[in-house]
Amino acid sequence: MATFSELVETGRVLTDVRLGSQTTYKLGGPARFFVELQSEDDLAWLAEALVADPHPVLVVGRGSNLVVADSGWPGLAIRFGFAFSEIGLGPGPDFVVTAGAATPLPRLARESVNRGRGGLEFYVGIPGSVGGAVQTNAGGHGSETADWLLHTRVFDLETGEGRSIPAADLDFSYRSSSIRPTDLVIAASFRTEPVDVVEAQLRLREITRWRRAHQPGGTLNAGSVFRNPEGDAAGRIIDDLGLKGFRVGGASVSSKHANFFEAAPDATAQDVYDLVHEVQRTVLDKAGIELVPEVQFAGTFT
Repeated sequence: MATFSELVETGRVLTDVRLGSQTTYKLGGPARFFVELQSEDDLAWLAEALVADPHPVLVVGRGSNLVVADSGWPGLAIRFGFAFSEIGLGPGPDFVVTAGAATPLPRLARESVNRGRGGLEFYVGIPGSVGGAVQTNAGGHGSETADWLLHTRVFDLETGEGRSIPAADLDFSYRSSSIRPTDLVIAASFRTEPVDVVEAQLRLREITRWRRAHQPGGTLNAGSVFRNPEGDAAGRIIDDLGLKGFRVGGASVSSKHANFFEAAPDATAQDVYDLVHEVQRTVLDKAGIELVPEVQFAGTFT
C-alpha cells in the first residue's frame, strides 16, 4: 500500500494546496496533503493509503461553513470533483431525485423544480453541497434535509467499503446526523412531489429575494455562525445584546443579520475564531444562553 509521499510522486495527491480560496471566507493556510476525487474508483486507493499512512481527514466541500486556520490543515484535505455533481431524476410516480455529494444545493433545487419535482425548493437559499447537507441536516424556510431524504450512499474510509444508509438510520436532529467523520457521503436520494413548475419557480424567487433582503450579500462570510437555540433565534439574541458591528481584528458581526460574521480584506482566520468565541462568551455571560457554533473550524487556533 502506497504512502502519501509516494502518491505525491505519482501526482495523485498534491501538497501545500491553500484551502482559503476553496472557502467562502477566503481565509486559511495550506493542507499538508490534498486530493480531488475524480471517480468512485479513487476511494479505494485513498482508503488503502490512509490505512498505510494515517492522517486526519478534512472534507472541504464548497467551504460554505468552514474556517481553516491560518497555519493550514496538518492532514489530508478531500474535495469531490465534477463526477460527483450529477443529478438523476427518476421516472415514475415516486419522483425520486438522486444527486452526487458535490452537487450545489441551489442547483439541485432549481433542476428539480424545472422537471416538475417539488419539495427541495428550500435548498435554493443554502450555499452548500449535498454531502454537507446530509451530514449536517441542512435546512431553512420550514424544511430540512431529514424531511426529504430517502437514503444516502457513503464510503467508509476505515473499512474501504461503501454502503447505503436509509434516512431513518441517520439519527437526524437539528443540524446533525450520525454520519462519522470517516464516512464520506457519495450521493443521496430524495423523495419529491409533483409540482406546478411556474408556481415552484415563484417560490424559488421568493426564497432568493428573502435571502437578499435579510442576509448580507457581497461579503465574505460563512452563513449562519451559530445554531438557533430551541424556540429562539441566535441572530435575535446577538442583536438584542447590541453586538451588531462588534469587531475583532478584521472580522465583525454583520449589521444586517447578527448571526452572520463578515471578514474584511485584512482579516485572518484567527480573527474569525476569536470573534465567534467572544460573542459566544458574551451571550453566555449576559443572557445565560450557550450558543453552539454551526461553522466548522479546521486546524490549530490559539
